[in-house]
Amino acid sequence: MIKLFVTDIDGTLLPTGAAVSPANVQAVQEMVAAGVKVAIATGRMYSAALAVAAQLKVPVPIIAYNGALIKSSAGEVLHTHFMDEADVLRLINFFAERDHHIQSYVDDILYVPERNEGVEYYEEVIHVKAVTVGWDGLRQRTRGVTKLLTVSFDRDALIADMEAVRKNFGDRVEVTHSNVRFGEFMAKGVTKAGAIEILAKKFGVDIADVLAIGDSENDLPMLKAAGVGVAMGNAQPNVKAACRFITDTCERDGFAKAVHDYVLKD
Repeated sequence: MIKLFVTDIDGTLLPTGAAVSPANVQAVQEMVAAGVKVAIATGRMYSAALAVAAQLKVPVPIIAYNGALIKSSAGEVLHTHFMDEADVLRLINFFAERDHHIQSYVDDILYVPERNEGVEYYEEVIHVKAVTVGWDGLRQRTRGVTKLLTVSFDRDALIADMEAVRKNFGDRVEVTHSNVRFGEFMAKGVTKAGAIEILAKKFGVDIADVLAIGDSENDLPMLKAAGVGVAMGNAQPNVKAACRFITDTCERDGFAKAVHDYVLKD
């Protein structure tokens, strides 16, 4: 019996940049009415996830920054795991030396060294505004960093950057992506899986009674950790391969279908 339902946002609960569909909103409300706890787990910053949570019209805890922050939609902080300051500085310098973009998140504020096409794309997709502080400004803000993120329209260059970070910082930093143009870096051990385990424990729910649903690489840990992992019909091939269950696509309200197939079927 599913007691905790954890959902990704982009490509799962809603198409990127779009609103949550009426069918998905109704499905969430039906779960809550049935006594099932619902949570959001996303790579997004908290404020960007909160705007989506508000559309659901029910209170939900939000796992933000791929698990670095767990905070209720009412604003109660349940868990934080910041990056090490020395690791943040080393990563900033690493990207500065390569002349590649990197942005940081402190106190739920997005800081960028300079404005560029990647920053504008990120702002459009996530519906947030960046604060431009220069490279030295990034270096001066290394405390309380939940995540660093790079944006690139060159897929090969992005993969090379991510592999280089794994090679040079892999024992200190988690590396993943939620979008084909994003490379994301958190403190070692920070994943959506770790976050749902913390949340399940707070709720007194066994992990076997948790359902997780998602579509991207950063969802893989929680899809594997949850008692039931459901891949979206539009999920990346390796995500589908890791899941026993696959629902319809995001555009066809696969989220709502999964709710009725695996949670409210009785």
